[in-house]
Amino acid sequence: MTAETTTAPAQDSSTVTTMPLAKAINAALRDELAADAKTLLIGEDIGALGGVFRVTDGLQSEFGTDRVIDSPLAESGIIGTSIGMAMRGYRPVAEIQFDGFVFPSYNQITTQLAKIHNRTDGAVTVPVTIRIPYGGHIGSIEHHSESPEALFAHTAGLRIITPSNPHDAYWMTRQAIVSDDPVIILEPKRRYWLKGEVDTANPAPDAFTAQVLREGTDATIATYGPLVPVALAAAEVAAENGRSLEVIDVRSISPLDDETIARSAAKTQHLVVAHEAPTFGGFGAEIAARVTERAYPRLQAPVLRVGGFHMPYPPSAQEHRYLPDIDRMLEAVERSFAYQRASV
Repeated sequence: MTAETTTAPAQDSSTVTTMPLAKAINAALRDELAADAKTLLIGEDIGALGGVFRVTDGLQSEFGTDRVIDSPLAESGIIGTSIGMAMRGYRPVAEIQFDGFVFPSYNQITTQLAKIHNRTDGAVTVPVTIRIPYGGHIGSIEHHSESPEALFAHTAGLRIITPSNPHDAYWMTRQAIVSDDPVIILEPKRRYWLKGEVDTANPAPDAFTAQVLREGTDATIATYGPLVPVALAAAEVAAENGRSLEVIDVRSISPLDDETIARSAAKTQHLVVAHEAPTFGGFGAEIAARVTERAYPRLQAPVLRVGGFHMPYPPSAQEHRYLPDIDRMLEAVERSFAYQRASV
């Protein structure tokens, strides 16, 4: 399932379309439904309604109710049914309507889906893809803005990816569906309307690798999903003030491409890790620990983390105080340099 990119042909303008991230996922689902009759979609309101965010809009009318299945409001049932179908040779793509609704299915995902391949000594594969809109900044109510990636990353047997732009969203979705492993796609819902070019002829890099999006020399910001555009904007502001920041899109949470991140940190000698989830017990701690082990002799300061606070997600009027922004990222960069100055 690894996408070959080293010898990709020159772009064919006829295959390049500008579209929102949500439409890119829709296009990927449509192409996989067309490519394999064993691929099907299941979730709440994904058929006639097209999903809460309209990501599956038009797919049921095109492929029928037996390929795009409106399920009961029962997340455990959605995942349990998907596991059974996968064991019978299908490739189900399950949608969880909102991140905070995934927990009724948490047992199915972590004790069944993640374990069956190992439990059967490799005899049974369960190619289930689970799409979960996640993250905040949509002005919604409780349980609609969670960031549960660390909870799933702790469970071996799951692949977890999160695209940050439409091109990645298209190709990472397709790469997930054709994988024989269970894959969770965390879709940054605040970026569903972010527009960008999608080239359907030239694959994005393998979904399970990190990518350097902006080269820099002074410090590295590693982030993923909804915060990638924030990090790129922070790098622009830093450049206006004489700082050269490298920006890495982590893309894959499990497996983690810590080699790419550590290489960048060793080059710039400073690393800030950012995510929307709380820093306490957050996935940024795993990145920080791994990079410290790999790059410690070259680092001039501790790896610093920027994230949400250790509290329930706040009401929408206060979420701008909770979520990392440009100022908090740049403040962490300056703190990193302050550590270096203090150690001289």
